[in-house]
Amino acid sequence: MTATHTQPHEQRARRRPRGGAVRDVAALVLLPLPLLAAMVPMSFAGGGTRRWFGRGESHRGDAQAAKDAAAAAFYDLDTAQRDLRISIETITAVDSSPAARRAAEEYAGFGRRIDEVSQGYITAVDSHDLDRDDLDGAAVARARADLTRAKDELDRVKADLDRFAQGLGPLLQTAETQLARLAPAVERARQALLAASNALDAVRARGLKADELATQLATLAPELTKLNQGAGQHGVKETIRRADDVLRKAEVVKAEAERLPETAAEIDKRLVSLRTRAQSITTRAGKVDPVLSELRRRYSAACWQDLQHVPEQAARDVQQAEVKLREAQQARDEQRWADATSRLGTVRALLNTTDEAVSAAGDRLQRLDSVSFDRQKEVERTRFAIRDAQRLAMAGRSTPDPRHAGPLDDAVARLDRAVDSLEGRHPDWWHFLTETEAIRRTVAQVVQEIRDARGGGA
Repeated sequence: MTATHTQPHEQRARRRPRGGAVRDVAALVLLPLPLLAAMVPMSFAGGGTRRWFGRGESHRGDAQAAKDAAAAAFYDLDTAQRDLRISIETITAVDSSPAARRAAEEYAGFGRRIDEVSQGYITAVDSHDLDRDDLDGAAVARARADLTRAKDELDRVKADLDRFAQGLGPLLQTAETQLARLAPAVERARQALLAASNALDAVRARGLKADELATQLATLAPELTKLNQGAGQHGVKETIRRADDVLRKAEVVKAEAERLPETAAEIDKRLVSLRTRAQSITTRAGKVDPVLSELRRRYSAACWQDLQHVPEQAARDVQQAEVKLREAQQARDEQRWADATSRLGTVRALLNTTDEAVSAAGDRLQRLDSVSFDRQKEVERTRFAIRDAQRLAMAGRSTPDPRHAGPLDDAVARLDRAVDSLEGRHPDWWHFLTETEAIRRTVAQVVQEIRDARGGGA
């Protein structure tokens, strides 16, 4: 810096009003602490406001420029370090993977390097007072060399730090994505809890109790407390997981609460329907004895013996169903919805079994009457099934596959034996019917095996 340029600067400094000193102090206070520490010697030394005289004035200006450049490099490195610290804290708050741990360790290593070069910079600044009037050329050269070396070290570490920061891109992006999910996830959980609570209030206002749902909702209160404590205490991943869990459970409570009026109406409807059905089965069960009497009178014991227990079993089942109906009604009155639903399921199963048993007696008599009147219809139906299977087995072949021919030949023999068993005064018509049904099932199985072997073709 030349004397011509220095003189106006010196004059402006002398004319500066008294308030300028206060502004200088305020400006120093606002500087980052490491940089402020480095600038303290410069401030006491008078900064660059004094005019330099002498033969080495231009060299002194070069040294001052090196000092300013070093200060800028020091500030840039400090800023980069602080920015990177935020990134590392973001990553480690979310990610506990080996890659994240290595990144944190590398950052700590950079911190040690930065401390070393920063100390070197501060030492270089403290070692050279460029405002001394008696500063000789050798001292100026040393100052310039030391400050330039300090700047180069700061720049080198800054470049390494920038490359390290660029390599953190994927980790940082994942962490920021997790953090971006955090606040919305917590808010959704809170809103879900509020909605569930409002749904419970609504059904209670309609006179329906929801004690079980209220208990479920109450168990979520400690989870809400942990959500309010935040990710700083429980971690980002754990907080997001907890928020999702609370959301899911609260939505279940809300849905069940909203469905409660419909559930109550459905239970009432089923109670009426099952009572009516129980009464109908009781009436039909009273007609089983006359059917059994007719079977005993017209057919051999083998045709009806397995139905002997039907009237007594029907009476027991209906009686048990009526007991369960009363229990279901009591559970409904007490608004124990799960118990009421369970009892109604038992009633339905009992009535289904009884209905089938009562129907079986009437169906048996009808089928026996039909086959005893015209056995040939049953025989032809079975022979047709066998012949159809035999044609399929021979399709595209000169001889049938033994795996298929054997069962079909056996089916023919079985049918002949069933027909022969009808000879005599009291044939077992029920055995004849069950045997022909069994033959048709065997034939159908052979047909399916043939089609499977041919890839589903006919």
